[in-house]
Amino acid sequence: MRVEHIYRYPVKGLSAEAMEEVALRPGECLPHDRIFALAQGDSAFDAAAPTWMRKTNFACLSANARLAKLHTAYDPKTGQLAIRPPDGPPLVADLRSAAGRALVEDYMTEFMGEEARGRMRFVDAPGYNFTDIPQKSISIISLASLAALERAAGMRLDPLRFRANIYVSGGLEWGDFDLVGQEIQLGGARLRVWKRIVRCPATEVNPQTAERDAKPPRVLHEHFGHADLGVQAEVLETGRVAVGDALATLTTT
Repeated sequence: MRVEHIYRYPVKGLSAEAMEEVALRPGECLPHDRIFALAQGDSAFDAAAPTWMRKTNFACLSANARLAKLHTAYDPKTGQLAIRPPDGPPLVADLRSAAGRALVEDYMTEFMGEEARGRMRFVDAPGYNFTDIPQKSISIISLASLAALERAAGMRLDPLRFRANIYVSGGLEWGDFDLVGQEIQLGGARLRVWKRIVRCPATEVNPQTAERDAKPPRVLHEHFGHADLGVQAEVLETGRVAVGDALATLTTT
């Protein structure tokens, strides 16, 4: 299999950023992946003592499809976050300052309306990633498996509906499930694939239109007897991964 796309999602629920290459570190997520989140007004998330919490405590596509209307870009060198709405000028804020974060909070609270459940908080915590599972992983999707789902659904499904880190071509349809329990070489990094990814209502949202125009979990259940697409992998050894690199199996357990 071959790496076709690499993506990170700096702010949970907001848009993807394409990468040509990335350095992976043992036991960590993709660098700058889901390092920020917008805590709902009634969320009890405490940045001073962070513990894993369900996605519903934060702005997320499964509950807030309107998030897909926003296009965002984060520059880790300058700490600036740009948010571009469908109409009007973008917001550019310096996340290193309290004033910059307050701008984002005000903007997103207004944008979300009642879905904000109060005033939103722009949150992060050292070493913490706002992932849908407690474990730090790299998500990988086989484009061959996605193609099988598209045929069953009778429509094209933008890969970004599934918000994976790595998209690979080649291999058999659903062959990526056979990687569970195995170690793989991904570019220059070594990983262990440890689980399949169960898909949620977030995948119903078209990332281009913000409309719920498909039901991938239901199609998966009806045609394949499960709701899974893609796998999670733990990084075991440091290495760089670039578009065009190979994914190869190392061991079977």
